[in-house]
Amino acid sequence: MAKVTVSSVIDAPVEKVWARIRDFNGLPSWHPRMVESHIEDGKDAGAIGCVRNFQLASGARIREKLLDFSDDSFLVSYSILETPQPLTNHKATLQLRRVTDGDRTYAEWTASFDAAPEEADKLAEGMGANVFQGGFNALKTHFAGQG
Repeated sequence: MAKVTVSSVIDAPVEKVWARIRDFNGLPSWHPRMVESHIEDGKDAGAIGCVRNFQLASGARIREKLLDFSDDSFLVSYSILETPQPLTNHKATLQLRRVTDGDRTYAEWTASFDAAPEEADKLAEGMGANVFQGGFNALKTHFAGQG
């Protein structure tokens, strides 16, 4: 099983960062690699088990199922149901924590998945750099100067 963890500190209070990312269907509103998203079957975006179907800037489509969601813990977990990437048994968690020093946010995005040994490191590196760190960089840019 391959694993990837990316963390970052965002110069904004945890409540503001969570407000920006908490919508499971809202990836295109804050992540530059996501261009369109919808929740299948008319379900609520906060309902455990709902499926988001989104398109990447590359044109690829991905389907993900919401596994856990908590406003109290600033946490969302999901699994990939369909992706063009050669991986299976994917589970990811994005969690925010309060940094009291400067009223900032510690953000951590983790994932585990199965992949062929010759593909696993490359997939983990791409997921970490492009998806996870790419999202954190977009959040940092958004909150820069907003204090």
